[in-house]
Amino acid sequence: MCGIVGYIGHREAYPIVIKGLKRLEYRGYDSAGVMLYDDETGVKVCKTKGKVLDLEAKAKDVFNTSGKIGIGHTRWATHGVPNDVNSHPHLSNSGELVIIHNGIIENYAPLKEELIKRGYTFKSDTDTEVLVNLIEEVQKKEGIKLGKAVQIALNQVVGAYAIAVFDKKNPNEIVAARLGSPLAIGVGEGEYFIASDASPFIEYTSNAIYLEDGEMANIRLHKPLKVRKIQDDSLVNPYIQELQMNLEQIEKGGYDHFMLKEIYEQPNVIKDTYRGRLHANEGIVQMAGVEDNLEKFLNAKRILIVACGTSWHAGLVAEYIFEEFTRIPVEVEYASEFRYRNPIINKDDVVIAISQSGETADTMAAIKLAKENGAFVFGVCNVVGSSISRESHAGAYTHAGPEIGVASTKAFTTQITVLTMIALRLGKAKGTLSNPDFHAYLQELELIPEKVAEALETNDRAKEIAAAFKDAPNCLYLGRGYNFPVALEGALKLKEISYIHAEGYPAAEMKHGPIALIDEHMPVIVIAPKQGHYDKIVSNIQEIKSRSGKIIAVVTKGDTQVRELADYVIEIPETSDALSPLITTIPLQLLSYYIAVMRGCNVDQPRNLAKSVTVE
Repeated sequence: MCGIVGYIGHREAYPIVIKGLKRLEYRGYDSAGVMLYDDETGVKVCKTKGKVLDLEAKAKDVFNTSGKIGIGHTRWATHGVPNDVNSHPHLSNSGELVIIHNGIIENYAPLKEELIKRGYTFKSDTDTEVLVNLIEEVQKKEGIKLGKAVQIALNQVVGAYAIAVFDKKNPNEIVAARLGSPLAIGVGEGEYFIASDASPFIEYTSNAIYLEDGEMANIRLHKPLKVRKIQDDSLVNPYIQELQMNLEQIEKGGYDHFMLKEIYEQPNVIKDTYRGRLHANEGIVQMAGVEDNLEKFLNAKRILIVACGTSWHAGLVAEYIFEEFTRIPVEVEYASEFRYRNPIINKDDVVIAISQSGETADTMAAIKLAKENGAFVFGVCNVVGSSISRESHAGAYTHAGPEIGVASTKAFTTQITVLTMIALRLGKAKGTLSNPDFHAYLQELELIPEKVAEALETNDRAKEIAAAFKDAPNCLYLGRGYNFPVALEGALKLKEISYIHAEGYPAAEMKHGPIALIDEHMPVIVIAPKQGHYDKIVSNIQEIKSRSGKIIAVVTKGDTQVRELADYVIEIPETSDALSPLITTIPLQLLSYYIAVMRGCNVDQPRNLAKSVTVE
């Protein structure tokens, strides 16, 4: 959940590392640090609690070097509270080794105990300081170079990591390694870049190597890159791939926040998601990962969807869609629970794993468990070359472009778009979806981007409602059918970025408990489009009204019945019930955004959160 950056080459390292850390702050932002090296001043380290801007201010008084080698880190705390001492980089006891680390060393406690017996002392509470001293102990004991010492040490640790290690005795090299946490190496002309993703080096090179799990790299000036297996030291021939990202995609583009930019990108990215796959006029949905494995889907006795957070909500929407279109039973599981509860997995199950980053640790573990039990695994993710895309048997990218805001928005709608196309294709192939319905859904899905654009016109209305409820201590979201998961997602967005306690519920379940919370101070957001269980949800609204709850209703344009009951109404364009989550979620995203802004919250970097959850 931390971001790491490294540079070795002919440019000044500091500006590259600092800019890279700013781009990786979505991965963690409670502390940050940089190490620079040059021949005159040797190793210099600056680190601090707080954000990269705090580090930058502090570094002005520390660095007077133009070193060409540097590593940097922005942290999401696991072991040890966020403070200056626990911040990375960490030095070994001798001060000769420097490390940055993303992940968790699970067996750090017995390793630390053994190192203390051997005379090592520790300044921080981190597992990372244990690892760098373990590497130093191996190096001293065996009399070997850094790369070999890193390999031996990593074979003694249990956990997940992406690391970069520097040894001032051999200052023309950085050793990098990964297991369970992403690590990319940018390959330039006489220079190399190291980062948790490609965003820190996109303007310098379009060539990148993504280390696989259990691999390490010796990155040396003026020498070819060497990649080896950590377990047995065997050489690997690394695959250099061309990056699809561009610099414009990771800049704010005039918006105040990345989150708002990404909300407004949804009409275009939904179109990008189905471009080349959906041909409504010809009645075709074609996705290579599905077509190549069509029989596995058609013969599936059950579809298991595993995901976390917002992706889990997309999976819940997909459950309704798959069962409606394909008549295949679907179960949606939190990946974090699935992996630990000894689940029943059969060889004729299809497991769909959903993750924006493609690096979510719990989802990765669920995939491995499913594969071990013989299930077919289909990955849905956004990041090309990510771990889930490589670990799955087949899959589909959402093509949403980089999502920098920690609170996910466009990932949700593009995941639903991909899952809907899969369900449509299977329903057509199975004959469980009639030809007229199939063609009608294709036509409607093709119209979704312009309807999302229309829904974005509720921006000012969302801002007005936000001003009325920004100080509410609690909020309830209600939906039925396809829009029950949207209620969950709306509540998640609000609590993530505004810190208001919010709950999502099936509207009919309100009277089984949550109705006790409703009074004149409780805002209740009700998702009530004309399609679906409209009459039933009108009854639920009347129950709220009779208890003086403040009703904010998301309704289809032209609605009159709910308008008479609600205190505030947000109108959205009409679409089919199955596709309505793609529209109803838009005003909820805007509402959360404006409430958070009005409360003075850091929208893109909400407290205690990080974008890519690569630890359990």
